[in-house]
Amino acid sequence: MNKIKNIAILGSTGSIGTQALEVIGENPSLFNAYVLTAYSNAFLLIQQALQFKPAYAIICDKGKYEEVLSALAHTTTKVLAGIEAINEIITHPEIDMVITAMVGFAGLEPTIAAIKAGKDIALANKETLVVAGELITGLAKQHNVKILPVDSEHSAIYQCLAGEEGNAIEKIILTASGGPFRGKTSAFLADVTRENALKHPNWVMGAKITIDSATLMNKGLEVIEAKWLFNLEAKQVDVIVHPQSIIHSMVQFEDGSIKAQMGLPDMKLPIQYALTHPARLKNNFKRFDFTAYPNLTFEKPDTETFRNLGLAFEALSRGGNMPCIINAANEVAVAAFLSNSIGFLAMSVVIETCMQHISYKTHPTLDDYLNTDKETRIFAQNLIKQMPVKAYNLM
Repeated sequence: MNKIKNIAILGSTGSIGTQALEVIGENPSLFNAYVLTAYSNAFLLIQQALQFKPAYAIICDKGKYEEVLSALAHTTTKVLAGIEAINEIITHPEIDMVITAMVGFAGLEPTIAAIKAGKDIALANKETLVVAGELITGLAKQHNVKILPVDSEHSAIYQCLAGEEGNAIEKIILTASGGPFRGKTSAFLADVTRENALKHPNWVMGAKITIDSATLMNKGLEVIEAKWLFNLEAKQVDVIVHPQSIIHSMVQFEDGSIKAQMGLPDMKLPIQYALTHPARLKNNFKRFDFTAYPNLTFEKPDTETFRNLGLAFEALSRGGNMPCIINAANEVAVAAFLSNSIGFLAMSVVIETCMQHISYKTHPTLDDYLNTDKETRIFAQNLIKQMPVKAYNLM
């Protein structure tokens, strides 16, 4: 690691992006923030650009371009606007690694552009593999690009597999905290508010992923992501609820032995590991104390109450564009819940209804994925307009 790595952070103002900048800021001799991008948070993007002095700052919301341009006019940072600018800049030869931390489907095309340009990917945008796993993994192999997972669970699996080349995986076990509503009934969930759902017990994350964690959809998306990251069959992926979030995930090998990766819930560790892999970098992160956690507990997920996890497993089994359908439907449903347009349980109704009505394709192309995403969003939005705020059982 003699050369300073130029890092492009797609989504620098989000939870992962800000923590990635903390890691970069603590290691200026190793990393340089070369490109920073934001969707619409112009204020924070400006502050980050003033601190880290990137070559490029890109604001996707073109209506915020003049604000960012004016604030950075006295600096050497070039200001651009629009997703097209990201797709172009991400191919620049100066960039060594791309952290894809954009939220949702929007991360797909920039990730494809980066892979085609031969950039290694630190993947925090799980939706990219959920939507188009076969396409993305095929391109990565074709262009000899490494995809290094940033999600704590997939980073844990990646770390457990180090040194195990040639040893067959029997299954992987993704751990889930259970979210803020673990153990609650459907009757309870019918009345929860966005404020209730945004209070995650262990992790500090963005609003969308926090709601996904509360519905267990986040774990469902991680199940699909894991299939592609580690070349697994659906039957080789299991989920267990582990409320303490100390064991981040496990690998069971064909001899029955299990390896687990443990640590305090801190996203900076998997971010740092992705940036430095295969090396481990000394840091001052808080260390785990076994005596502070005398009891680590585990339980089966409740897929009857939290239906999204079961729907994700169904989408994984069906394959094709079905994961793309559930991802688009979920993004629309979560946005509606966050705007108080539908109730908590209605999110599952929206997703399942879309799975039943959107055109299914067995072997989708990139255009098919783009069309599926658009078709699903329109259908979901129209469905939501017909639903009462607390709807949860319309079928």
